[in-house]
Amino acid sequence: VGGAPGAPALRLVVERLDAPVDSEAAFMHLYGDSENAFWLDSSDTVDRGRFSFIGDASGPLAATISYDVEAREIRIERGGKVELRRESIFEYLREELGRLRLPNVGLPFDFDCGFVGYFGYELKAECGGGAAHRSPHPDAAFVFADRLIAFDHEEDCAYVLSLVAPGGEKLAERWIEVTRRQLLSLPEIGEPDAASSLDAPDFELARDRDGYLADIATCKRHLSEGESYEVCLTNEVRAEVDADPLDVYRRLRRLNPAPYSAFLRFGELAVLSSSPERFLRVGRDRWAEARPVKGTSRRGETSAEDTLLAERLRLDEKCRAENMMIADLLRNDLGSVCRVGSVRVPALIEVETHATVHQLVTTVRGQLREDVTPTECIRACFPPGSMTGAPKERTMEIVDELEGGARGVYSGAIGYLGLGGGCDLSVVIRTIVIDGDSASIGVGGAIVMQSDPDEEYQEMLLKARAPMQAIGPQGVSGRGPKVFERA
Repeated sequence: VGGAPGAPALRLVVERLDAPVDSEAAFMHLYGDSENAFWLDSSDTVDRGRFSFIGDASGPLAATISYDVEAREIRIERGGKVELRRESIFEYLREELGRLRLPNVGLPFDFDCGFVGYFGYELKAECGGGAAHRSPHPDAAFVFADRLIAFDHEEDCAYVLSLVAPGGEKLAERWIEVTRRQLLSLPEIGEPDAASSLDAPDFELARDRDGYLADIATCKRHLSEGESYEVCLTNEVRAEVDADPLDVYRRLRRLNPAPYSAFLRFGELAVLSSSPERFLRVGRDRWAEARPVKGTSRRGETSAEDTLLAERLRLDEKCRAENMMIADLLRNDLGSVCRVGSVRVPALIEVETHATVHQLVTTVRGQLREDVTPTECIRACFPPGSMTGAPKERTMEIVDELEGGARGVYSGAIGYLGLGGGCDLSVVIRTIVIDGDSASIGVGGAIVMQSDPDEEYQEMLLKARAPMQAIGPQGVSGRGPKVFERA
């Protein structure tokens, strides 16, 4: 990666362990103390969450990559040495994935080593949006993973993968053998400690209730004037925290298990996500799939109420309109990079149930043209349409004016880009970003002409509830956080 010696001659060594391995225990014991580490965690394995992946940046070919969109500068650190490059992160990833391309070795998953991390929302400046605000965090951050462990939750087995350069065969064999022994003898880890009510933080909204309702009114004025059809308006919950981000994440994955959960650590910056939404997957067969989510309802207290709420959501005219507009936007995004006639919608506005919410989900698929790489597909579809509104470019301008600050990691995408040509990315929602002792949770929803301001505000609080509970349960009461109930 980035000039690694012998990179074009890299090959992949894989060992399968036909034994059940706890991915949580494995991450904690192998990478829990690593400065730069990743855990792509299918904590909800009932549907789509078949595989989880863990690793860090300690391998001989590993690197950490961060990007500043304003400076258009990439920082690559490997083996204690730093390289700076002046180019787009999208161009860098396209070039490196092409240079390091691996042949298909028959794995049942597409993450065969490669890049894992996040694309932040401010990268919209390179995807048709404006550079309105600057994030305090890197606009993109990745680990180049030359080693990783994959967990197949369906077949209850694990895979140990190592990328090998010429002359590194014995080192790879030793690492695989040591890792195999560790995975087969993991000690018990127990349940995470509950968040303490004695030292839990105070939560505050970046824009209070009155401010958020005023922004909804402004959105509706833009809608009535034909400036937009749908505006994804967001806010931010903030708190000071004194807790290990990994402990907080372990609580989050229990409170809100999701198929696209993730824990990323880049030094002082940690990203704790329990996302239920796939942004984009591209398989080795070059079929791309997006699964936009629009329309959310709380779960019921009883089975009968739960069924009723799900059916109400399915039939809700406003929610269906929200979902349909974003589905059309994704069809357009994919249509710009896919073979003519290949874009289709195999599932339209279906109810999907998760631990804390029901949601409406649509699936959009298309096959990439021969001249389009997965990285170029990501760029064509970024930011996720479900986090902007439609039409995308003008609506991003409205959002920039109203929100008055950077979204940062929130509203971007988390996942991997594999060396075999596959990638899988989630939308950064239901996510806590911790930087030192500061935590933030992005929350929001789609505003359309039928939107009721009070209901939109309550939906925003509903989405914040599980991440807030993971930080401090005393901050949540009934259907919303205590600190926000005063209005």
